[in-house]
Amino acid sequence: MSANYSEIQELLQQRADYQARLNLMPYDGNPEVKEQSGGKYLYVRKRVAGKLTSVYVDVYSDELYQMLLRNAKEARELNRAIRKINKELAARGYEDKELSSEILKNLDFARANMKTNIYDQAVLEGVATSFPQTEDIIENGKVNGVSATDVQKILNLKHAWEFILDRDVIQSESNYYMLCHIAKLVNEGFFYDGGRIRGVPVTIGGSSYVPPIPIEAVVKESIDHIRSQDKEAVDIAIELCLYCMKTQIFTDGNKRAAVIFANHFLIAHGMGFLVIPEKKVPEFKKLLVAFYEGESIEMISSFLRERCWRTMRSIHDGNSLV
Repeated sequence: MSANYSEIQELLQQRADYQARLNLMPYDGNPEVKEQSGGKYLYVRKRVAGKLTSVYVDVYSDELYQMLLRNAKEARELNRAIRKINKELAARGYEDKELSSEILKNLDFARANMKTNIYDQAVLEGVATSFPQTEDIIENGKVNGVSATDVQKILNLKHAWEFILDRDVIQSESNYYMLCHIAKLVNEGFFYDGGRIRGVPVTIGGSSYVPPIPIEAVVKESIDHIRSQDKEAVDIAIELCLYCMKTQIFTDGNKRAAVIFANHFLIAHGMGFLVIPEKKVPEFKKLLVAFYEGESIEMISSFLRERCWRTMRSIHDGNSLV
């Protein structure tokens, strides 16, 4: 299996993407038209536990019927692609592992807080949406009065979070390839290949720090070194996050990708999640600029550990991030 690791990683990421797209579909099943009392109504029909069931959708319209047909066709294609990937994974010796109860609880915990986390990340990126607007974008894909750019950023964050919270993906290593795929998701629609390592110089607003052009082999080695340290998972996650931010590995989206990448590592270890709360963003930005310009990592690391790390225990004990 080790010889096929990169291939397995890519297949798992593809499967998680396909599954996430399936989960986002509003209707699961084939369209069915029923006539009642002289009216026509649309249902979707699917098999559940060996029995055919019909779920009501709405009053019949040609537009809705065609949408349901396209939806059903895409679902069949995605399921077919997932079955093909499962066969390829089996051929390469991959077996799904049972996740521990702690990781399963952590996945549920992160999913339950995903909207708030996306909102906080959007604030960090300067996206000017209220929480209700952000929630509306996450649920419906659009909202009046918000720029297309901001809507795209929020939807990309949603897709990246859904990706790392997939059961298959959470079993994968938090390595360079995982980071690149996350960056690709957060940069979707803005760059042709937003997950490719940066090959052009960049500057950072509000800071005199100019990050050198990253070298792929060095980035891979640095990430592996950080992950292999004998430290608590939260400290490793924080160091991964800050390394990715300061290195500016990608042309854009580095803070977004870094936070989600760190959370992949943290959640995979059943240790909660990391997010910079809205009220703490100004303080974090000041510490981040100081870190960019030569301040030691200890101060900003302590801030992230004490103010931005959430666990089920901290919520149970009433410790909020304010």
